[in-house]
Amino acid sequence: MTDTTWLDATAQAELVRSGEVSPTELVEAAIDRVERVNPQLNAVVRDRFDQARKEAAGELPDGPFRGVPMLLKDLGCHLAGESTHYGTSFLREASWHWPSESYLARHFRSAGFVFLGRTNVPEFGTTVTTEPDANGPVRNPYDLGRSTGGSSGGSAAAVAAGLVPVAHANDGGGSIRIPASECGLVGLKPTRARVSQGPDIGESWAGATIDGVVSRSVRDTAAVLDHIGRPMPGDPYVAPPLARPLTEEVGAPVGRLRVGVLDVDPGEPYLDHPQCRVAVEQAGRLLEELGCIVEPGTPDGMFDPQFARFFPATIAADVSLTISAFERALGRPVRDDELEPRNVRYRALGKKMTAEDYLGARFLLGAWVRRMAAWWAPRELGGQGFDLLVTPTVGAPPPELGWFTADGPDQEGRRIQSFIPYTAQFNVTGQPAISLPLHWTEEGLPVGVQLVAAYGREDVLVRVAAALEQAAPWADRRPAVSA
Repeated sequence: MTDTTWLDATAQAELVRSGEVSPTELVEAAIDRVERVNPQLNAVVRDRFDQARKEAAGELPDGPFRGVPMLLKDLGCHLAGESTHYGTSFLREASWHWPSESYLARHFRSAGFVFLGRTNVPEFGTTVTTEPDANGPVRNPYDLGRSTGGSSGGSAAAVAAGLVPVAHANDGGGSIRIPASECGLVGLKPTRARVSQGPDIGESWAGATIDGVVSRSVRDTAAVLDHIGRPMPGDPYVAPPLARPLTEEVGAPVGRLRVGVLDVDPGEPYLDHPQCRVAVEQAGRLLEELGCIVEPGTPDGMFDPQFARFFPATIAADVSLTISAFERALGRPVRDDELEPRNVRYRALGKKMTAEDYLGARFLLGAWVRRMAAWWAPRELGGQGFDLLVTPTVGAPPPELGWFTADGPDQEGRRIQSFIPYTAQFNVTGQPAISLPLHWTEEGLPVGVQLVAAYGREDVLVRVAAALEQAAPWADRRPAVSA
């Protein structure tokens, strides 16, 4: 059989359509890679190999990715009758099975994907490194002593190491883009509500969370979002429709876009590593060569301390609610000693909040979003008329495992905040943002660059990302540990 290890999902699906390989062969090859390489990475925490083999041998839907193996993050994207542990020890020990299938899982199935298993996540996805007490740390395939980012760190490690071409991910403060940056992948956070969270969830984290994938190619990211990016009846709101499929943006002319390159220091609480700045400067030069108008620019409110104060409050309320929901499902209380210290604090804060506190935080964040959005708005509407913002994805290259808690659990939040000056803002504004692997340090560690477009404009991101992929290709990059 053709070696499919480093073929993207689009290429693997083409082999199935042509009859050159079968879904069973693709799935068996991926299972072999997981069995050989995952013990070094701890990216896959639970397999469903037997079910995957049966599905691959059966009547798969004739979707765009028929027979292509993928992994699901162990947070969200529920499968009826199967476990989703959210990175917690209490759900793992309870062997609790989800009663219904998510709308997203149905779309992945209808695309023809075959699910091999679940990937490692931090507990409740509330940090930016994947080192849960329940499952142990995921190790970065570029350096086994370093973090893969979070909360989609297991998915990113698996794709970067060649186990599967694409994996489910989701993002509430950067959790698609951060692991993509640290593992040398493409990570697109879609516009708010582009991908439905139904039927169980209308919105979470005050509308900040969204699902997608991590992948090795822009065309895979575009094609997957084309398939899963559709509303479910009853969604509380929907994203603006795209003018045409995102796959048609791949290879399309970039045009004379106005691009702002971040020109404001994020400030003392935040990391601002020189390698991240170099990555952004290089990206700016590439965009100029593509015909864009590139100039310094930073949205008003980008580093407003009010944002850093009020967004975590909405997360605390959601974490508290989520734990209470699992208590009802399990029929017993979840003790503090069953939670990591970070989530003990979130639950305590959430329980103390009044309805007025919560709605007040939402109100103030809403006013802040208007300030931010004006940067992308047309000048005739009083905006500044930019098409894209370019920033580092995170504040530094992948840190060593254990760095976030090295000063003790009481300082974990400070270190988390310091590492992500650039991502969470766009979860709250709802804008689409993508991390691209455009730079590597001298030590061979990947450093992502983030592009942010106006609300609803994934088409602009995909068009530009595909052009950058061609101008500065990354497909031949291989981590030290891989299949």
